[in-house]
Amino acid sequence: MVTVFDVEPNKLIAKAADKLKGMKLPKPAFVGLVKTGPHVQRPPIQEDFWYTRCASILRQAYINGTVGINRLRRHYGGRKRRGVKPPAHSASGGSTIRKAMQELERAGLLIKQKAGRTLSPKGRKLLDSAAKESG
Repeated sequence: MVTVFDVEPNKLIAKAADKLKGMKLPKPAFVGLVKTGPHVQRPPIQEDFWYTRCASILRQAYINGTVGINRLRRHYGGRKRRGVKPPAHSASGGSTIRKAMQELERAGLLIKQKAGRTLSPKGRKLLDSAAKESG
């Protein structure tokens, strides 16, 4: 059986994002208008950025077990250019991640724990079927 670990991450995330689009996962009004963090210069230009980010969060929950906002902020962060000073790592903004996790909870794909969130059986099934189709 093909699992998430056997498939290339970009293909898996693209396939899972298509499945999330089919589920009509609502996206906040600010997505696409604001930057995702202080390390980027412009907002995302991809049409399906919201679904791609949600699929990526589901994959991180599958791989790491329990994930929280701070761990994902570090994961999605990047190198911030600081002028004449050397570049430094900067965490991503937390609002987009937090709203995405809340919507995935409402859809039944994530379960809120005392500390962080874990993947629900429905979310695991969605990612396994996406891995099977893209693998």
